[in-house]
Amino acid sequence: MTSLVRHVTVDCANPHALATFWAQILGAVLSEDDKPGDPEALLFTDGAGLLFVQVPDTKTTKNRVHLDIEPQDRTRDEEVDRLLALGATLSADHRRPDGTGWVTLADIEGNEFCIERSATERAQG
Repeated sequence: MTSLVRHVTVDCANPHALATFWAQILGAVLSEDDKPGDPEALLFTDGAGLLFVQVPDTKTTKNRVHLDIEPQDRTRDEEVDRLLALGATLSADHRRPDGTGWVTLADIEGNEFCIERSATERAQG
């Protein structure tokens, strides 16, 4: 027997707001049971769900675990622009002159995540 990841849990101050932000990034669906002010919010994705849980302490250091996002219908750079417009912030730019590399962004509560090249971009070299 093996196990599967059911949820990736993210500690946060405002579960509903953060889950709504991530729903826009992933084109995912927020559980209809979750409302603003609830202590947790569940986001359904094609893979493991994302569970946002309210905690009293704020983020103080770099994430030990982060999500790597692969655009499905646009380039890495187009996705970076889209997510910045949604409210993400640039943490570090690791793009290289040859087109490889990634961009590290932070969500609306400061959690880092990376935007990689799309499968199409990787296939092109």
